[in-house]
Amino acid sequence: MEGSGKGQIPSGDCPRPAIASPDPDPSIDGTAGSRYAFPLSMTNHAPAPRWRQVEILALLALLSSLAACGSRSAAPPPPAPVEVGVVVVTPTLLTLTRELPGRTSPYRVAEVRARVNGVVLKRLFVEGTDVKEGQKLFLIDPAPYQATLDGAVAARSRAEATLGNARLQATRATDLIRNGVVSQQDHDNAQAAQKTAEADLASAKAAEETARINLGYTTVISPVSGRIGRAAVTEGAYVQSAQATLLATVQQVDPMYVDMTQSADEVLRLRRDFEAGRIRGAGKGHARVRLVTDDGKEYPLGGTLQFTDVSVDPGTGSVLLRALFPNPTGVLLPGLFVRARIEEGVNPQALLVPQVGVTRDQKGTPFSLVVNSEKKVERRSLVTDRTVGTSWLVTEGIRPGDQVIVEGLQKVRPGATVNPVPASGAK
Repeated sequence: MEGSGKGQIPSGDCPRPAIASPDPDPSIDGTAGSRYAFPLSMTNHAPAPRWRQVEILALLALLSSLAACGSRSAAPPPPAPVEVGVVVVTPTLLTLTRELPGRTSPYRVAEVRARVNGVVLKRLFVEGTDVKEGQKLFLIDPAPYQATLDGAVAARSRAEATLGNARLQATRATDLIRNGVVSQQDHDNAQAAQKTAEADLASAKAAEETARINLGYTTVISPVSGRIGRAAVTEGAYVQSAQATLLATVQQVDPMYVDMTQSADEVLRLRRDFEAGRIRGAGKGHARVRLVTDDGKEYPLGGTLQFTDVSVDPGTGSVLLRALFPNPTGVLLPGLFVRARIEEGVNPQALLVPQVGVTRDQKGTPFSLVVNSEKKVERRSLVTDRTVGTSWLVTEGIRPGDQVIVEGLQKVRPGATVNPVPASGAK
């Protein structure tokens, strides 16, 4: 540059060593158009002068300085900590529920069977409708039984007449024996005849009652209120009491039972948790139960747990539980597959971790990445109990106040320094 002195350093550039320009050497080939100028002596392989060696060394020093300056200016700054979304684990009061498979069963089941022999004359109900207790269902031919009843009534009348005569004979014999008119034997015979007549009358009454009952059995009635299914026999069919011919089935579906099965191991674990104080009862009285039908909809009316069976099924290793649900509209049908949610108890210090923050290794062991107090990532192995909505209930491996990473898991590894921020979905 014009006006600048030799050896000046421009601002912001690396320092350049000052090199004095020697006087032109007549031995250098300075032919116009030549890219390089070499001493004429070099073309003849003559040794270079000493001053030329110094100039070459200075040029090499300048290139080395420029290269070092360029490497220092291109070095990148240290990377900033990766930003990750975290959720702070806090103890929560949680009502523990267990979802169990089950099937509905009617509150009462009455199989209507024939109690007398005969031909079915009429069916007195509409199949698939509700019937009341005592409502007439079938009529079996009553003629033979009416005749039997009439004969029993006549036999009773005869027995009553015989008893009346026997009483008169006994009374007369008692009066005559006082006067010595009849013998003691005649008196005893009269008394015995009276007692025999009394027994015959009682037998006649029993036969009459039996005939009346059998006649009543010819009109088949419903033993309970409920919904009746299809008729098992039609008019004209012959039914028998010995085989107890099935006529129809009445089921009481309001209320409705739900029979469930639970693993015996879960029952024992639940009892241990109660004894250890980790959970407490959900309330007084029977445990509350909610019902989810097979189509995924929740039944609007709640039920109560009635009992837990006292024995374990040796074939399945499970225990039977039974709940009772109101069914006023008849939505629940017998034999329906359902899922029951039972309130097992209350955990006052439950620790919930979002499912997105829990990963499993190759062995299937669940773990989470946690940010410690030094903002470094730690791997924590977990022990999970069950899912609660979109979270895991964790019993071991997590402490209150821990920051669990739920966003940016792919960008970090254990031991890395991170910048934790509240996750976008954290409440």
